[in-house]
Amino acid sequence: MDNEKIQVATEAASVSTVKKSRRQLKKEEKKRLSKFHVSSWEIITHYHKYNAAEKKHYRYILGRRVSDKVWPIFRFLILFGLSFVVVYPILYMITCAIRPQMEMSDPSIMWIPKTLTLDPLIETWAAIDYPKLVWDTISVNVVCSIIQVITCSIAGYGFARFKFKFKGLFFAIVILQIIVPTQVILIPQFMQFRYFDPFGLCTLITGAPLNLADNPAALYMQAFFCNGIRAGLFIFLFRQFFRGLPKELEDAAYLDGCGPFETFVRIMVPNASNSFLTVFIFSVVWYWNDSYVSGMFFSKSNTVALMVSNLWQTISSYQNPDSTPTGVASDWLVWIESGCLLSILPILVMYIFLQKNFVEGVERSGIVG
Repeated sequence: MDNEKIQVATEAASVSTVKKSRRQLKKEEKKRLSKFHVSSWEIITHYHKYNAAEKKHYRYILGRRVSDKVWPIFRFLILFGLSFVVVYPILYMITCAIRPQMEMSDPSIMWIPKTLTLDPLIETWAAIDYPKLVWDTISVNVVCSIIQVITCSIAGYGFARFKFKFKGLFFAIVILQIIVPTQVILIPQFMQFRYFDPFGLCTLITGAPLNLADNPAALYMQAFFCNGIRAGLFIFLFRQFFRGLPKELEDAAYLDGCGPFETFVRIMVPNASNSFLTVFIFSVVWYWNDSYVSGMFFSKSNTVALMVSNLWQTISSYQNPDSTPTGVASDWLVWIESGCLLSILPILVMYIFLQKNFVEGVERSGIVG
């Protein structure tokens, strides 16, 4: 028993000695560093006494110290400014959507309204028939996004892994899709689908060309043939990602008896799941917010973006069903902001649930590399 006590006391003493020695070493190291440390004030006051080599050295030291102090403040200001630019519109929409219209002209109200009400949201929901509007948008835009992701991924995989004639020319056309503005080719596209008659087959069968100008099939066909919104960019992203995957994965699949298409489906697609999700989110957002292309092919407000562009007229007609829309948009501001808030709500919900995979896909898809 005494031997155990002695052993325990010895171990405690050794641990204490080690701690003291460590503290002593730290004190000595700090003293040694302080002996050779030159403060920034000393550098500024004695700068004229240094020779050329010392001036160059101390300029570097002083610059590093200043940047270490200034950069965190500068970075905070940048991030705060960016956050304000992004968050301010959403906060403004929320504050407008929960107040009555008469308080929009009250100069004493900045952010928090005097009267909280959900009437603008409820009335806007009913005026635009929100459930049907969202369903119509999903049936057009989300379906186009799904089709576009599938076809663009196949095209990107072909450019990344296969050699064929005129590959450079076809890829140059893909790059032109990114460079050329949509407005340049939109009128020829509209005329093509307004009088849709490939190789004269429609005229031969029905006696007249088909009119697809007010039909979702026009957008479906564009997405299927990799000519939808930002399709060239998506092909480029898939090409960059598939080029980064090891070639040995495909070689192993070929040795196991898989063909090119089976290799793509069973090997490449699972490895590119985050990239598929990233491109899908980008495609949904761009289709969801598009009013220019959709407005060219649709004469009615079938999508959220078209509804937002004519929202004040819709609200005015709902409030005064027996008269034509009157006044200006500012007369219906709380309802307009309520409609804008409802229009981005599905996208916000989607991003909240998919943000982790989205960020991983952005890092691996070639967008930043």
